[in-house]
Amino acid sequence: MTRAISTVHCDADAASSSLTGSALKSVRSVVAAPENEMKRWRRIFETNAKVVIDGEKYLDPDSFVNAIAPKSDSTKIGRAQFAILFRVADSSKRGLVSWDDFTVFETLLKRPDADYWIAFQYFDVDSSGTITFDEFKNVFLANVGPSAIPFDFDCDWVKLYLGRKNGTHVLGYNEFTQLMKGLQGERLRQAFKYLDKDQDGFIRPEEFKQIILEIAGHKLSDAVIERLPTLCTLTPSGRISYSEVVAFQNVIREMDMVERILREATAKSKDGRIDQSDFLNHSAAISRYALFTPMEASIIFHFAGRGSREKRLALLDFAQLLDPQWRAPHDVLEANEVRPKASLLQGVLKSAYGFVQGGIAGALGATIVYPIDMGKMQNQRTTVVGQMLYKNSIDCAQKIFRNEGLMGFYRGLGPQLIGVAPEKAIKLTVNDLVRGRAMDPETGRIKLGWELMAGGMAGGCQVIFTNPLEIVKIRLQIQGEAAKLEGAVKHGAAHIVRQLGVLGLYKGASACLLRDIPFSAIYFTAYSHLKKDVFHEGYNGKQLSFLETLGAAGIAGMPAAYLTTPADVVKTRLQVEARQGQTHYKGLTDAFVKINKEEGFKALFKGGPARVLRSSPQFGFTLLAYEYLQKYPWQANKPEVKTALTTPKRDEMSQIRARNALKILLDVHGDFGRRAANFSHPLVKQAPPTASPSKSA
Repeated sequence: MTRAISTVHCDADAASSSLTGSALKSVRSVVAAPENEMKRWRRIFETNAKVVIDGEKYLDPDSFVNAIAPKSDSTKIGRAQFAILFRVADSSKRGLVSWDDFTVFETLLKRPDADYWIAFQYFDVDSSGTITFDEFKNVFLANVGPSAIPFDFDCDWVKLYLGRKNGTHVLGYNEFTQLMKGLQGERLRQAFKYLDKDQDGFIRPEEFKQIILEIAGHKLSDAVIERLPTLCTLTPSGRISYSEVVAFQNVIREMDMVERILREATAKSKDGRIDQSDFLNHSAAISRYALFTPMEASIIFHFAGRGSREKRLALLDFAQLLDPQWRAPHDVLEANEVRPKASLLQGVLKSAYGFVQGGIAGALGATIVYPIDMGKMQNQRTTVVGQMLYKNSIDCAQKIFRNEGLMGFYRGLGPQLIGVAPEKAIKLTVNDLVRGRAMDPETGRIKLGWELMAGGMAGGCQVIFTNPLEIVKIRLQIQGEAAKLEGAVKHGAAHIVRQLGVLGLYKGASACLLRDIPFSAIYFTAYSHLKKDVFHEGYNGKQLSFLETLGAAGIAGMPAAYLTTPADVVKTRLQVEARQGQTHYKGLTDAFVKINKEEGFKALFKGGPARVLRSSPQFGFTLLAYEYLQKYPWQANKPEVKTALTTPKRDEMSQIRARNALKILLDVHGDFGRRAANFSHPLVKQAPPTASPSKSA
């Protein structure tokens, strides 16, 4: 377990004490590892180890990759390239990783600087704790092909870190980290100078593509790589300048910040789109100093807009630049064609399920709040002139319980549940249909006017089912008290339907429309904006929790319910069968006039609080159930931009650090590791002898 003991670097102070302290700290880290962590490592090792020698299991390169490679990855790093790290884990250089080796490697991955630490060990071939000029050069050459753009190791930049060839300076760990951070920039400078044969400050588009593929190909999607030569269209010369190459490299290096700016700027934009000025303005607003130059912003919008820099772009347009694994939608569809096509029966079942979702959700919400609905309706009933049946909602509930018992609160629930399925189904379906047609497919935004229109149309369509349902429900609800007080005979729903007839079932429909159209217009619009603007759904991939969804749906129902109470009062008065001594209403206008004249304006808001208490939780639970039902078994795949910033971190931190170590090595060359895999250990191509700095510190 020699690799568990940290090596001594030339830039360290008090070498002997540092060695002892670092060794004790590293060993203590291994020994003090929690038992569950060791068990997890043992399980991973035992699951993947396939080679058995003298009764002991070992990992070969393939099984080692299976053990450490992230299962999910948003980069273009191939699993085979994780074999680069095998040489670091195989401290004995025998081509196999033992359990002790694996434990040490996993412990190294727990370091916060594991990515640079592992990269250092890869270059430190003789495990001495320092890197000489020859080691750096040999490892570098072993991992790039003969067709790669040459790198001048005798340049002043390398000498600043490694000293001159006849010097004695070698590379310690801290120096190595800074060298690797700046290496890509030096490679870019040397590559441009090498390809700029006539030294006029320009290279051809295909030469620019060659440079980027060597130093950053693993960070770009295939779509961007194909368009790399089009960078020459930014200037009339048809060629690419050094400043443009540096600007492109800066964009790639700061891609995480680019993504944050794009997500925040598009989220704040009214139409979900931004232009180059919006990008630069938001960049300046969130930082102390300017992060991006106008040229860098032009490059971002050039590739996102596929050559058109004038139009405003949505976040989805930037996906090919932000996501290295991005594929064009038609390519995804072609790839999916190999899958068996859904049968006609599956299509019918899917459509039927989508329609039934609203019914199931509505039935759940209606059952939960039905007692409140009973109290609201009774409180809104007509009165004999000069007589008040109920003082308030609490008095109403007390009298229902005294006259009919607990079951009185659920009288009429049966027809309600029978009718609520098609009512909620058509309401939710129409709203989703209209919103889907009016929605911008790239931004997912919809104009306020269309939001109100979608909700209003949904509310209007539901009256087909709502009015017959409610007139039967109301007459069933008032029978209980009438039977108790007046000795009237109770009748079932079928009798009421026969008594009213088809036309009678739509009595009060005008008031029902006056209530349901504005209610749905207000409700669905408020619900959408609460989710997006208050709870920030979709921001950096956020999905609302159970309580957030319930809260948004419940809060949206409050203003919608109270503001439409006058129409609900009038509807109830028109649908209740008037008895002797009670006021008769000829129609919608007559009801408004008489209620206001006989009982005052406040009477139009009778039952308003109870209506809020009913509608808010009812639609809260209805929309909550509807949202969750939509996810199973056919969840709609909405277009979105998935990157490392939004993808849930399902991998362990050790796997993430192993991947990050590979990124550092791939910055040296995009094929780093692939070529070296063809060499036997120590995976180092021996360079011709040169006078180089010695190993002495």
